Amino acid sequence: MSALPILNAGDSGHRLRVILLCVGCLALAGCARGCASSRPPIQIVQDMDTQPKYKPQRESDFFYDGMAMRRPVEGTVARGQLREDAALYTGREATGEYVSNPLPVTEALLQRGGERYQIYCTPCHGERGDGESVLRERGGIQTGDLLQPDFVQMSDGELFEVVTEGRGLMPGYRYPIPPEDRWAIIAFLRTLQDETSQ
Repeated sequence: MSALPILNAGDSGHRLRVILLCVGCLALAGCARGCASSRPPIQIVQDMDTQPKYKPQRESDFFYDGMAMRRPVEGTVARGQLREDAALYTGREATGEYVSNPLPVTEALLQRGGERYQIYCTPCHGERGDGESVLRERGGIQTGDLLQPDFVQMSDGELFEVVTEGRGLMPGYRYPIPPEDRWAIIAFLRTLQDETSQ
């Protein structure tokens, strides 16, 4: 004689009823969880909901200026934002002179530069950098021909500055393109210029 008659293998109908009862209870519990109530919820540990804290842009009686949001300490740098290599991030030496590409020009860098060029530069400057682009074809707007001597003679640092800050109709790409990708684009552009000069 089994101590648990519910689990008797011969009584499949009884077992099915127990399973359906359990599933029904779980379904009812799931429905009741999202119901609206006029009573406050029961909370066993309220530490996280009622903790003393300031919310952004709120006033504060504690600080002398009445602002809850505090300014960072002078010289504070956000994690991952320490930019000690001025040449990499500005295209200039500490003296202010333009630099050549600080990244080693490898096949991987050129491939990355080509991909980024296709995304960001081709709509305005064209596949080959000659200004024959969708913008000119459909909008009638002439953009810079990057194969002209003026652009070929520009230093890498100056090109980096133009890509970063923008010039004329061209917007700056400081935020959408990371510095390493800007240098990769310049390396790829130099290969386009070299191909046309030969």
